[in-house]
Amino acid sequence: MGSLTVSWQRMRVAVTGATGMIGRALVSALCECGDQPVALVRDADRARHALGEEVEIHLWPDPKQALPPAVALDGADAVVHLLGEPVAQRWTKQARREIRDSRVLGTRSLVAGLDALSPARRPGILVSQSATGYYGPRDEEPVREDAAAGEDFLADVTSAWEHEALAAAELPGLRVALTRTGMVLSPHGGALAKMLPPFRLGLGGPVAGGRQYVSWVHLDDVVGALRHCLAEPRAAGPVNVTAPNPVTNAGLSRALGRVLRRPAVLPVPAAALRLLYGEMAVIVVTGQRVLPARLQELGYRFRHPEPDPALRDVLGRA
Repeated sequence: MGSLTVSWQRMRVAVTGATGMIGRALVSALCECGDQPVALVRDADRARHALGEEVEIHLWPDPKQALPPAVALDGADAVVHLLGEPVAQRWTKQARREIRDSRVLGTRSLVAGLDALSPARRPGILVSQSATGYYGPRDEEPVREDAAAGEDFLADVTSAWEHEALAAAELPGLRVALTRTGMVLSPHGGALAKMLPPFRLGLGGPVAGGRQYVSWVHLDDVVGALRHCLAEPRAAGPVNVTAPNPVTNAGLSRALGRVLRRPAVLPVPAAALRLLYGEMAVIVVTGQRVLPARLQELGYRFRHPEPDPALRDVLGRA
């Protein structure tokens, strides 16, 4: 994972969303460095299969309506909150409601669970997942953590999500970091997994003209950034979790074509994506040039700062 420049003490870390793409990678990294991850999950059998028998597992079947089990949080050093309905789906009325409620109500329940603990038994750190969707479409403007929120659906959801998480900062002795994460490069999920089939067939190419910026980040650096925010006492408030070198959609397409040794020149018109995905296509046809200013100020060193080597590592082409 990415380099830590702060001292690291072994921790008991409660993790929500532990069976998701980022959650599984984080739990594995915590185990490797001798920490004690505690997974809050909705399906214990699935969690044991995904995470292994050595991980402590507690059921939290309905995060939107029930507090998390106190035993999972009591005495933990920190919480990493990754829970949320996937955004990459057609945004029906029901899907929009679930995307919002899973984040807003789930975070509200988590903070209420923290508040219910005695101060002596309450975790001292909450690292709450957020997203670069907070900023809305920004074209070529360099975006740092002090930028204002956007005005579209995802910006509205993310703002409300962060508002609920920041309520925990009112609890005595509790530090809250909001990790605004970009497009995660992993072959096991996310946008890259959807891009790979056509690119492997030589049918990939830039989307909607390809000029929009993509704020990508390798999964290793997502996990490294989360661990850095746990260990670094100055990590509070919004922290962009994106690689320091965002590229245009066309640039990322060319890089993926080079790594796969396939042509990447077939354009995908925006109208086709809107027909296929509806309103959700806005994620792909608009862009953001988000920079990890705060993370770098905090001394984090990226393991994968450039797109070509990052893609080679993700796809086993190193």
